[in-house]
Amino acid sequence: MKSIRPLRRLALALAMTASLPGLAQAQSLREALEYAYTNNPNIASALLSVKSSAEDIALRRASQRPSIGLNADVGASFSVMGSTDTPLGPSGPSSSFNTSYGLDMDFRQNVFDNNRSNSQLEQARALTELSTYALRNQEQNVLLSVAQAYMNVVRDTQLVQLRQDNVAFFQRQVGSAEDRLRLGEGTRTDVSQAQTRLAQGVASYQAAIASLQSSQASFQRWVGRPPQGLNGSFDFSPYVPGSLDQAIASADNRHPAILTAAASVRASQAGADAARAAFGPTLNMIGSLCALGCFGGNTPGMSGNVGLQLSIPLYQGGALGATMRKANIETMRSEVDALAVRDQVRESVISAWSTLQNATAQIQSAQQAVSAGQLVVEGIVQERDVGQRTTLDVLDAQAELTTAREGLIGANASRVIAAFSLIAATGRLSPSDLGLRVEVKSAEGYVQQVEDVWQELRALQ
Repeated sequence: MKSIRPLRRLALALAMTASLPGLAQAQSLREALEYAYTNNPNIASALLSVKSSAEDIALRRASQRPSIGLNADVGASFSVMGSTDTPLGPSGPSSSFNTSYGLDMDFRQNVFDNNRSNSQLEQARALTELSTYALRNQEQNVLLSVAQAYMNVVRDTQLVQLRQDNVAFFQRQVGSAEDRLRLGEGTRTDVSQAQTRLAQGVASYQAAIASLQSSQASFQRWVGRPPQGLNGSFDFSPYVPGSLDQAIASADNRHPAILTAAASVRASQAGADAARAAFGPTLNMIGSLCALGCFGGNTPGMSGNVGLQLSIPLYQGGALGATMRKANIETMRSEVDALAVRDQVRESVISAWSTLQNATAQIQSAQQAVSAGQLVVEGIVQERDVGQRTTLDVLDAQAELTTAREGLIGANASRVIAAFSLIAATGRLSPSDLGLRVEVKSAEGYVQQVEDVWQELRALQ
């Protein structure tokens, strides 16, 4: 009996830390979602990926704009000459010193590239859109993980309390069995059976504490701070579809993974167009303008030239054909992947819907079992006290009641997790849909900024 006291103190520390005044504050599921969305590094990384992808738009658009560069040079040269007889000659050395300088500007403009730059620009935009949907998908994954971690802590905290009460019940049964043995009304078998159940209860209690600590670590990872005063209440009914067909339709239209796959198809198609364009000719306008030092020395004047450069690929060792074939294969693969993603999302919708319905039914069943089990335990204890039942009957009834209570705790947690899984599967687990009080992370303004190809010139003003 003394061996379980450290366990009891540990459980009390785990369960009561959040309730100590001045040390912690209760945290609702909505608050946990808001805090995680604001501070989670996975979402921040996905946002940076969108911005990085957007820079490819600027790079592709730059190939359609003129390239202008300014070159300046300055230099000096000297020489010392003597006769062939002596190093310095009969009349001394002959020397000269010259300086040179120049300033010129180069110009290059793509005139025609068989629509290759347009295809590459479309591909960059599709990849940026893909990254944007990937950000939305990462948001869903993080929010779902937060909900799972939150409910796991709630569930495991309740299990620790339940199994602690169970240990206390078995302790009382051991004491009762020992008292009955001393009075000659019981047997050593009754005592041994009660002690066995107590040992089993202590082991389950220790397992519950270990599971709670693991859940708390997961909560810390996804939310970004320790759990404090959690509760399982959350009204998710406004976000759950009314039927399975509505859920599937919402997933097909809104799920970020499906939208990501569609953007990947567009990017692959644009890449294939760019690969085909490489077979065609390219025409560039090339020019230069010299402003200083054009004719050597100090001769003033300016010079310039402009011309057209035509390039026609004829043979590159099979590289062009291989590039085009690879692009076509990537397009087909992206289309097949899109079908696989759609099927996977639909499977997730059906699975989450079924799990939610099952959890709801399990809750109703477990509630009835707990109500009946409590009456059974109370009745058997009274019958045992008057000699109509044995200690083993009491222990078995308590074990059944504990199983029913654990089932109810698990079903309640599973129902909330299944609801969030269904909301995520339909593509509606977003801060906007949930009405979270956060600033929605978006790179839309950044994308508009990189679309402005003249910003570098304005920055020089």
